[in-house]
Amino acid sequence: MLSRTADSLYWLSRYIERADYLARSIEAAQRLSSLPAAYAGEANEWESAVETAGSGEIFHEKHETATAETVAHFLICSPDNPSSIVKCFESARTNARAVRTALTSEMWDAINGAWLELQGLNPSKLTPRDWPKFLAWVKETSLRVDGSAYRTMLRNDAYWFSRLGVSVERADNTARLLDVKYHILLPENATVGGAIDYSQWAAILRAVSALTSYHWVYRESLKPWLIADLLILNTQMPRSLAACYHSIVANLDEIAGAYNRAGPAQRTARAIHRQLGATKIEQVFQSGLHEFITTFIADNNRVGSAISSQYLV
Repeated sequence: MLSRTADSLYWLSRYIERADYLARSIEAAQRLSSLPAAYAGEANEWESAVETAGSGEIFHEKHETATAETVAHFLICSPDNPSSIVKCFESARTNARAVRTALTSEMWDAINGAWLELQGLNPSKLTPRDWPKFLAWVKETSLRVDGSAYRTMLRNDAYWFSRLGVSVERADNTARLLDVKYHILLPENATVGGAIDYSQWAAILRAVSALTSYHWVYRESLKPWLIADLLILNTQMPRSLAACYHSIVANLDEIAGAYNRAGPAQRTARAIHRQLGATKIEQVFQSGLHEFITTFIADNNRVGSAISSQYLV
């Protein structure tokens, strides 16, 4: 496979996953902003949405404060945001067109149909009343694209690069969500495990469709260390860091087997996977959740860079 084909497949999946995640972040901010002040806390939940997206610096170049309207517009369709939902769909379709013959007809129809439908939705004209319907459409579209790839693509190098994009992007998003929760949403004088903390964690779990899963796995009320365990170390949870790295290692190994050559990407991913498998949640909290997540994000970026330099350049 040509490196530019692998690159387009990889980034196509990353952009679709990123659009899905941005929609979930906006939904979480909406839920938190609708809570009574006594439960929502003193922090700006819309600021947290921008920071979770990794776009805080760009946002504040154009806006002094984070409000529902400014953040939603910025994350959905602002031309100043290179990672907005609209830009993600545009980039995904551009990459899909570049590798049209590597996609099944069902996958192309899902991506191209979503792009055409997006033009009719006119995101720049959305009002707060329209947001829930639009965000639901984004999540449904992501599921449609992901499902078409899973159900129709041959299990070959095209599929493996596509799944790599999903897993690398998903791991980064989950890690950022956890980090922002502790450093922006929870006020300094609030108690971990208190009423504010509980309400915020419930909103976060709903954002990643994990609230029901949490109760199935732990059968307890919401506890920060158990939620962190679910989203970091529990391989049953498809958005957890451990589950993402299980997928990354498996797909990198498939690629290495197909080309009879492994490299830095495989070695780096396996090291992170082994570390996650050997880590206990008590160790994470003892050393500091923020420090753990910061290290993980840097390591995940190294994996992305290794994949790019080894296969995509």
